[in-house]
Amino acid sequence: MNEPKILTRSKSNRMIAGVCAGLADYLNIDPTVVRLLFVLGFFAVHGGLVIAYIIMAIVTPEETVTQ
Repeated sequence: MNEPKILTRSKSNRMIAGVCAGLADYLNIDPTVVRLLFVLGFFAVHGGLVIAYIIMAIVTPEETVTQ
């Protein structure tokens, strides 16, 4: 059966904490798009997304590698 998707931080495709890559994997889009949207949002919201990123880096679990 289909397992439900779980939002996790990426271990293999991370720049800082893997939040953007994990979110991109969850949404099935390119991580570069999520990173660009985050940077654009950073300037639009005047730094408010930094707090959201830090919270997501703390709360979101890291992905487990299954073989």
